[in-house]
This record gives sequence, structure tokens and C-alpha cells, in this order.
Amino acid sequence: MFRRNRDQANVHIRHYLFQSGPSAIENHAIQFLTFHSSRFILAYSTWSLRSKMATDTHPIVNKASVLRPGGSFYYEDRERPSLESDRHVIVRVVATGLCGSDVHYWQHGRIGRYVVENPIILGHESSGIVVACGVEASGIEVGDRVAIEPGVACNTCNPCRSGRYNLCKGMRFAATPPYDGTLCTYYSVPVECCYKLPAHISLRDGALVEPLGVAVHGCRLAGDLQDKSVIVFGAGPVGLLCCAVASAFGASTVVVVDIVAARLESARKYGATHTYQMSAEKSPELNADALAATAGLIDGANVVLDASGAEPCINCGIHALAHGGTFVQVGLGRPNLSLPVGQICDKEAVFKGSFRYGPGDFKLAIGLLNSRRVQVDGLVTHEFSFSQVEEAFKHVAGKGGIKSVIYGPDIDVEAAKQASV
Repeated sequence: MFRRNRDQANVHIRHYLFQSGPSAIENHAIQFLTFHSSRFILAYSTWSLRSKMATDTHPIVNKASVLRPGGSFYYEDRERPSLESDRHVIVRVVATGLCGSDVHYWQHGRIGRYVVENPIILGHESSGIVVACGVEASGIEVGDRVAIEPGVACNTCNPCRSGRYNLCKGMRFAATPPYDGTLCTYYSVPVECCYKLPAHISLRDGALVEPLGVAVHGCRLAGDLQDKSVIVFGAGPVGLLCCAVASAFGASTVVVVDIVAARLESARKYGATHTYQMSAEKSPELNADALAATAGLIDGANVVLDASGAEPCINCGIHALAHGGTFVQVGLGRPNLSLPVGQICDKEAVFKGSFRYGPGDFKLAIGLLNSRRVQVDGLVTHEFSFSQVEEAFKHVAGKGGIKSVIYGPDIDVEAAKQASV
């Protein structure tokens, strides 16, 4: 689209609906004017305001929600990020889904070896609109609606070179100390970490691509699911997406298990053939027997995906697994658990850990959405403005709803809910 010529500047105007600011009464268009130099594309913003600032072309402040060590939030105006390389883009963040890891950092200040020692911006499940591109950022243009893959690997270590960049020890992952996340106005990221959203997916629902990538990765680790029986433990966002992906991958039976009955109500919408409410009063063995009877899995399930991270669920899943079956640990709870190792050995079961997502997982997630083989309608149950960050965290900590999203600063919420077609 662009001519990369140091002597000429090509100007392209794109109109996107955002709120023009806290003092504005109605929505206005931000006109992004982009031009090329020999090294990069600069993006300026002209805000259509009912004020003397109507033609202001100064860079917009990068508003951020920042977590202090100790667990309190504050808002800060930061400089707008620059293009870090010719292959970087800058994304105007529209929606960010809240993850359990975000809440854990807020409540406990650490996850394993990752400790909040300095102020940090949380959030990593995000979608937005590209507002600036480096000249080598091919495949993405200013104005594209994208989902962000929030991890940047080193591409030189052994895991990266062997095609498992999710295991990169030098990974710079958003909202994992010391790296800032996406609860801000703008986020700079390499172009290969941006994925165009299907036209029928809203920017709000685009924030679900990241957890969908987690589900895709877990299901791919399980192997061929065609005509297989699958049990998914945990009816939260990742569990329901695992259910949807397993169904899309051809599983003949998909059972969703949770201890809370209300969380099972949506499971069939995402491909479940059966649901089972675990009883806290029963042993893992008895729950496994009742589960098998409910779903007609006399010989057990070919595959178990645990998205709960809860010890009772993991134990039940191992007991419910068929001989020679595969167990994939998708969700993470306490780091050390007691497991029925005898069952794993007796069944010659394959037990796999799953960590985030790897090569091809985001592309496959986008493909499943594009083909409508996976539907995410209804997963977002609660929405919060940027001024309600702490309220949103408290809501998620209280196990409210399925998925909560926080809109970026000054975003037109109604526009963010709409598809582009």
C-alpha cells in the first residue's frame, strides 16, 4: 500500500470512533495521518473537539493504570511509546480481558519467581487498532483491527530455535514482571505479534483471542481429537474455550465439569455434549465414576484437559482417564499438588503440561473464529471503563461472571462492541 521512498510522503487518513476525551459530550473521529521517512512511519492524531484544541496535533498522552508493589492502583500519564524497530507497530488498546494471573499479581504480588518489585502495568489479553507501523512491518496497516500476542521471544535460545518459543527463558511477556502490560492507551509490539481480527468479531471480543490461543495450544498437545472423548475440568473462560476447540477439532464427546452449577449453564453453547457438577462431598474416585456414568464413558475418556488447576479436579480427571489416555494440564493452581501417580502408571497415561501458546496457535485461533467453527458470543459477561480498573479486579477476584473486560482510555464502548461489518 505504501511506497517506501525517503523523498516522498504518502498521506493516508483513517477515521475511527473513539471518545475525544473526558470533556467531550459526543463521539468524534480520530484522524490518523501517517507519513513515511526512510526509517519509520510517524502517526499523528487530530482530535475533532468542540474547543480551541480542535486542530491540536500534539501526541496523545499514554494513560496507564499502574499497580504498586503492595497492591494499590494509580493512574499515570506516560509518554506515548515509540516504534522500537522497523518491524514494530503501535496499537491503540481498545479492550483488555482480565486474567487470573493479573488478579494474582494484584492480590499476592507474585507468581512463582516473578515478583512485583516495582510499579507495573497489568493486562495482556488485548485487542486494538494499529495507529503506527514501522516500514518493515509487512502484512499490517494503520487502521487494522488486531489481537495482540503479548509475548516477545528472543528467537535465539534452544527452545526458540526448536520451535517452542513459548518456553523461551528470555521471553518478554506483557504484565509479567518486570515488563509492562496493556492496561494503557498505546502498546508497542513487533508486527508478528499482531493478528487481524475477522470482520464479524468485535474489538471487545477480540480480547478473547489470547485465551483462545491458550485453549488451542492445550488441545493441540492432546493430539488428534477426531472422534475422541474429552473431559474438560473448569467452566471458566479457558475451560469453555477448550470445550469449543475440542468440539471444533472433531471430538465426539465433550464433558465439562465444574463444582459450581451456575458455571455449567453456558457449556453446551460452546460445544459440550454433557456436563457434570462435581461434589465436594465425594472422593475423586467416586466423582470419576459418577462422571463416567453421566457421559457413558465406561472405559474412561481418551483425553482430559484440566483448566481449573484445582487438586480435586486433577485427581478426578486422572481417575476418569482411559487406559493409554492423555492428560493435559492447562490451568495452574498451587505449584505443588498430591497426585495419584499409581493411576498414571497403571494406565500408562501421558501427562503433559501446557504453557501459554506456541507457533501457529494464534493463527489457528483466528482461523477458528474466521470460519465460525468457534463462537465466542456471550463469553464477555462484564465490562468496565478505564476508570474502574480496581472495581474490575475486585469483581474478577469474587468469581463474578465468565469474562470481564476493561476498555482502554476514552474508548467508545458501543463502537467497541460492534463488528466491522
